[in-house]
Amino acid sequence: MKQVQDAYIVAATRTPIGRSHKGSFKHLRPDDLLAHALRSAMAQVPSLDPKAVEDVIAGCAIPEAQQGLNVARIGAILAGLPNSVGGITVNRFCASGLSAVAMAADRIRVGEADVMIAAGTESMSMVPMMGNSPSLSPTIFRNTDDIESYGIAYGMGLTAEKVAQQWKVSRDAQDAFAVQSHQRAVIAMKNGEFTDEITPVTVQERSVDLESAEVSVTERIVSLDEGARPDTTLEGLAKLRTVFAARGSVTAGNSSQTSDGAGALILVSEAALKRYNLTPLARFVSYASRGVPPHIMGIGPVEAIPAALKYAGLKQDDIDWFELNEAFAAQSLAVMNTLGLDPAKVNPMGGAIALGHPLGATGAIRSATVVHALKRHNKKYGMVTMCVGMGQGAAGIFERV
Repeated sequence: MKQVQDAYIVAATRTPIGRSHKGSFKHLRPDDLLAHALRSAMAQVPSLDPKAVEDVIAGCAIPEAQQGLNVARIGAILAGLPNSVGGITVNRFCASGLSAVAMAADRIRVGEADVMIAAGTESMSMVPMMGNSPSLSPTIFRNTDDIESYGIAYGMGLTAEKVAQQWKVSRDAQDAFAVQSHQRAVIAMKNGEFTDEITPVTVQERSVDLESAEVSVTERIVSLDEGARPDTTLEGLAKLRTVFAARGSVTAGNSSQTSDGAGALILVSEAALKRYNLTPLARFVSYASRGVPPHIMGIGPVEAIPAALKYAGLKQDDIDWFELNEAFAAQSLAVMNTLGLDPAKVNPMGGAIALGHPLGATGAIRSATVVHALKRHNKKYGMVTMCVGMGQGAAGIFERV
């Protein structure tokens, strides 16, 4: 029986989050984004021998096309990691990146690895929400009551409408929450709060001179998330039409933004800390995933958060910082109200409504956020949590050391 040991995060970084289709990364492949995050994470720990890395676990919610064919292994190769480093892609939709962190930590905690990389990548510019050729089981549609249970087929926005109705979250409350997300994000960006966690990306832009037929290439550095809007107001959001239901309350303005991005964390055992003279940023404490009815998938964290706390031996009040993925304002508020989460502790630097939600990358990105936030603000425990398509919730807890 192998001795259970702790897993420590020694590097955590992410790319900026780009707006899908219109943003800086619309032509940048997700495997290249992943490779950039992996190289950047390794650069944070120069004393670590790359050959010591035993595996790369990368989350991706729609693992096909440009992010298919085991994008984790492809990203590892593109990043220049040794051929001895394996790679596996995992998919738990929006919790893919967080699941990757938990899986990497578990390998270390059971004594089967000393150095692991957890990551996530997603390009919603290149790969649409349901993939290029979705094929749903026809059995689901034999009974109209089961259409809702598919979750994704039913439509994420309609699940948010269901949550808003059942948990009585008003349109005004949703819009106010969205405005706050943008305001917090803008303030955090102005104060340089994201600097430690973001590794800038250099993008190339090509233009053609029609007269000379010459192609010119320019480069620019992207160092900030692209979604936050300082001019967001309640009045402006109130003018937006509902998207998913004629008499509903969910709009594009109080929903997460489709995005492109990647993140990566390096986890090691205590033995590796000493061997390579590494300084830990945080300890991975616990993780839990739970299922809920798919048609109210947004409420998933209500089940996952208590489970993660139980595994950690902690109380909810012990958590100093919550990164609650804002898939929709409706489900975020329903989760917060149901569990009695302190609004001041939830997404202090804004969330996905302002910053974006690159699906399978979000868990890794927000893990990087909470690890650096705990250190910067001298907090002890942080949590990353989110709802998951088709009816799940996930939560992971980190401790500053």
